[in-house]
Amino acid sequence: MFEELFYRYNPWWESDFQLEKIIERVRIMSLLEKSLKNRNIIMLTGLRRVGKTTSLKLLIKKLIDKEKIDPKRIFYISLDDYLIKDKNISEIVDEFRLIHKISFKEKIYLFFDEVAYKKDFAIQLKNLYDSQNVKIFASSSSASILKNQKSYLTGRNTIIEIMPLDFEEFLQFKNIRLSKSDEHLLIAYFEDYMKTGGIPEYVLNGDIGYLKELVDDILQKDIISFHGIKNTELLKDYFVLLMERSGKIISINKIANILDISPDTAKRYLAMFEDSYLIHTIQRYGKTNEKLLSPKKIYASDLGIRVLFTGFRDKGSLFENYVYLKIKNKNPYYLYKDGIEIDFFTENKTLIEVKYLNEMSTKQKKLFEETIAKEKILIKDIYDLDKIC
Repeated sequence: MFEELFYRYNPWWESDFQLEKIIERVRIMSLLEKSLKNRNIIMLTGLRRVGKTTSLKLLIKKLIDKEKIDPKRIFYISLDDYLIKDKNISEIVDEFRLIHKISFKEKIYLFFDEVAYKKDFAIQLKNLYDSQNVKIFASSSSASILKNQKSYLTGRNTIIEIMPLDFEEFLQFKNIRLSKSDEHLLIAYFEDYMKTGGIPEYVLNGDIGYLKELVDDILQKDIISFHGIKNTELLKDYFVLLMERSGKIISINKIANILDISPDTAKRYLAMFEDSYLIHTIQRYGKTNEKLLSPKKIYASDLGIRVLFTGFRDKGSLFENYVYLKIKNKNPYYLYKDGIEIDFFTENKTLIEVKYLNEMSTKQKKLFEETIAKEKILIKDIYDLDKIC
């Protein structure tokens, strides 16, 4: 039974491996190809359907075509498959080796999709890493599980978060190439991007039903089923509330009052949305107490999902959301003093204020100028984005 299943997942064992026409995300593939030079376990994380599985399949093709790896030394499996629910990861790998008569000394390449579906997956991956000649790639759509299991893999793993498409990738996926004489169209295309967001399949097909189904899928699989949530309508109302407040400082107590739930429940649900990558949060800049006790600021993980629930309005807030996604890897905080807010203060002390086609208020400008920082950046349009890249 397992042999037939494994062959279905690994068509390159029997014939030339062909992929449907796929647009390659250069930065992600570059990171994955570089990772082949070391033994580290590579963990791909991110929102569902942002391209984790596609990236794994593209890497497999490169291993076969470019690196000339024997296809039968490459094993891919989705660990959420019901047919292997009673098998642990080590048993699955043993079955694979047995099928192709591969000794433990021979190097193999293992690709585990949705690895978090297996209990104690981290210690199983650690055991494989420590005892066999393997290169392991794994993916998960849950941030919390990876955080909780991380200690087992300390020093052995590299985490790569795959984000939705940025504007440059959006243009690539839409096959839009602007000449110098047409650069005036850039703002119009950027506003198209802010309406659509960066979920690859939605960018390509524009089917609003696909986006709705994606959000429902994430809520159902990654939150409702996983955490055993009974009041599903409340959860959905909460999510709509978050989308409407994206880009703003949120009060757990206010949300609890609006939804008629306890602050503890509101806080717990917020963590679930963040762990499923539907939202991101940032803390206030300051001393440890200020960071922990001050309310967080939230951003949508994808502009298209946000527009789905709020409509295409408040372009300034959408633009700020986009800037956040571009600097997320710089670990930004928000700055708040005497009732005045500056959007971002990054870990490396770069102060950033976002004003889409607008100006800072007098009080904002004063705080911006008085704040000690290594660099200060005002972003007013898409042409200013080069300053943060």
